[in-house]
Amino acid sequence: MIKMIRVDYRLLHGQVAVSWTGTLGADALLLVSDTLKHDKLRLQMLALAKPSGVNVVVKDTQGAIDVIKSGKTDNYTLFVICETVEIAAKLARTFNIKQVNLGNISFAKGKEKISNSIYINNDERQTIEELIDAGVDVFIQMVPTENRIEAKNVI
Repeated sequence: MIKMIRVDYRLLHGQVAVSWTGTLGADALLLVSDTLKHDKLRLQMLALAKPSGVNVVVKDTQGAIDVIKSGKTDNYTLFVICETVEIAAKLARTFNIKQVNLGNISFAKGKEKISNSIYINNDERQTIEELIDAGVDVFIQMVPTENRIEAKNVI
């Protein structure tokens, strides 16, 4: 069962490994990135952040869709962390997930700051708006103890 989809370009780090995984009761993390599989250094760094007793799997977007559809994740409390808004939106649409957490989207030229940790460009804004229009609860929250910010109130 998918417990939550989060957008965080860092994928796996202390906040995810400790705070979110524990709060959600997740026993498996699915890291979804279309670039990570070919970056050996990043894979090694992510392996160091793996929480004890939690399965961590890395897939590209299509691989994530395939493994979830296959039923292999059905017996897990699954926390899906996506590198981009686009990936999270595709998974939310494919599996009719009604909640997407925006955790950390990095600054880049042409992006607008909408919270302390979220910078979006026009395409990301449009995707978030489309999710909201489709009834998805898109919210900004770095850690579970922080107050939620509804994305519709800041975009």
